[in-house]
Amino acid sequence: MEECSETSREERIPGEVVEIYRQPDIREVVEMYIRPLPGVPSTAKAAKASAKPKGRKRLGLWIFLACVAVVVVLAVGARVLDGMSAREKHDPFEWYYDEYEMDDVPTEITIPTFPTGQGAELTVTRERGEPLTAQEIYRQVNPSVVTVLAELGSEEMASVGTGVIFTEDGYIVTNYHVVEGGSDCRIVLDSGRSYPALYVAGDEKNDLAVLKADAEGLPAAEFGDSDLLTVGDKVYAIGNPLGVELRGTLTDGIVSAINRDVWVDGRTMTLIQTNAALNSGNSGGPLINEYGQAVGINVIKMSSAYSSVEGLGFAIPSASMGRLVNDLLEYGEVQPEPVLGVMVNQIGEQLEEDLWGLEVVDVTAGAPAEKAGIRTGDFIIAANGEALYSSRDLLRVRRQYYVGDQLPLTLWRDGEIVEVVLLLEQAADDR
Repeated sequence: MEECSETSREERIPGEVVEIYRQPDIREVVEMYIRPLPGVPSTAKAAKASAKPKGRKRLGLWIFLACVAVVVVLAVGARVLDGMSAREKHDPFEWYYDEYEMDDVPTEITIPTFPTGQGAELTVTRERGEPLTAQEIYRQVNPSVVTVLAELGSEEMASVGTGVIFTEDGYIVTNYHVVEGGSDCRIVLDSGRSYPALYVAGDEKNDLAVLKADAEGLPAAEFGDSDLLTVGDKVYAIGNPLGVELRGTLTDGIVSAINRDVWVDGRTMTLIQTNAALNSGNSGGPLINEYGQAVGINVIKMSSAYSSVEGLGFAIPSASMGRLVNDLLEYGEVQPEPVLGVMVNQIGEQLEEDLWGLEVVDVTAGAPAEKAGIRTGDFIIAANGEALYSSRDLLRVRRQYYVGDQLPLTLWRDGEIVEVVLLLEQAADDR
């Protein structure tokens, strides 16, 4: 956020030599499956086979290799068919992995819809209980994690992701890219029971979507405040890495970084970084703290075309996600985000005993802060009466407000207390 960034990031020591890393353009990855048709080869595989170049080789060698291939294919094919028939009897999903091209996947969501404005809400709590073991966390949270199957177009293709139940009557949050292009959708509980899912609303920019299943008494996950996370905290992920075959997989790790700005598909997302293993199919699943609370929605894993990259996963923080999801529930779209028009240091300074404040290092011309009389060098000590110790505290308060609201701030200026009120405005680039 512009008003809460660290001022020293752009400073460089003259002559300093730094390692240059050119980050590839990261894209959200969703697992794709194609329902095989009896007796018909996969179109993707058939296309690849037909596209293979034909070189001029000796006829005898080709005949020999063809014979060997036929024998191997028949032997292996028998085993594969046996395995598939057994899996079709016991696997309620009936989707099998195949290769695909992203350009072939539709983008418009045509899943039947459920109305907004029904009073549903995603609650993010700052209360925490006692730390839990990994086994306790899995038993507590896994029932709230669902497999999301979104059928894509008319090619019998589906995307497979993960979702989190956040109300007992069937509201589910997942990633937008999991259901993007979907024409129909189902969710499957850890018990194997499945429900049709309706599309409530989604936001591509923030990669969030809300679904609704017609059910009652579902196990809803508890969402904790990601602003309470610190680097090094234990975290866990539950999801469907590589699709339905490994559904309900638990991985663990730590918080590697917070408020990490990551460039994804032409937009910047501020995310939690973790080394908990995330893979295709984990998208939309929960990142869980050691208290068994979902503190984020897993969204991407960093990859590189020229080197091996491990332990670089990212999740949408619950602190910002709560407001976004509730906007989708109430209005069907994310409401414009108000700006303050100030830049402050990330960490507060102690001004007097029991008095802390965030130093203002820049004020945007014409923005609400300047109009309210805030100056560079002021310290913001409270927002709407809440004491501020870091820029995250200021952001947390601001998320409760909308464009047109009035936000009271308490300043410390040259040893004196100054009260101001900001009339919040929409960011210029969002107008």
